[in-house]
Amino acid sequence: MSDVDSFIDEVTEEVRRDRMYLLLRRWGWVGVVAVVAIVGGAAFNEYRKASKAAQAEALGDSILAALQQNNSAERANSLQAVVTETPGEDAILKMLLAESQVQNDNLDAAVANLNAVAVQGDLPEIYRAMATFKALLLQSESLPAADRRQQFEALTAPGAPLRLLAEEQIALIDVAEGNTQAALDRLQTLRQDAEASTSLQQRAAQMIVALGGEPEPVVAPQG
Repeated sequence: MSDVDSFIDEVTEEVRRDRMYLLLRRWGWVGVVAVVAIVGGAAFNEYRKASKAAQAEALGDSILAALQQNNSAERANSLQAVVTETPGEDAILKMLLAESQVQNDNLDAAVANLNAVAVQGDLPEIYRAMATFKALLLQSESLPAADRRQQFEALTAPGAPLRLLAEEQIALIDVAEGNTQAALDRLQTLRQDAEASTSLQQRAAQMIVALGGEPEPVVAPQG
């Protein structure tokens, strides 16, 4: 390489350096802001995670302290005093409160709390289905059979989380109304359902025998 070429290369490198320094002086603050934003965002996320963890821990401690009360009325009072921050937390608290109220023979209050969860549209379906199901069980003596049947049928939609348990309850309503054959047909179908658990199949078989029928052999799913 000639001296002229070396000189040109050095000048070119100096020009590049000068341009870089100029850009840094002009736009370097952008990089600083970006770094601060990244570090600040990470710190905020950590703070938010820590806050949520602390909140969840405080809620759990409050619920556990309430549940440790020996008297069901005291448990209910303690649970009512717990403060929640999210719909999910509120739903869990209401269901626990309903359980304490049942133990205290306060069925109306328990049903009211469960129904409040059942109609809370921003909750996952499983929460609402469980609340509806429990509320209906508590109203087996107070709610007309036709109304209970209608609400249990709403829980039997394809893919519903408590579909099979609702079918079982409808069979019991059939029995209570004297419609034995409808109950037998429903229970036989229930036993053949691919999603039915072993315990549910066994309960259905016992009910079929108690009604004078004979359980059909369970057909294993194909494939």
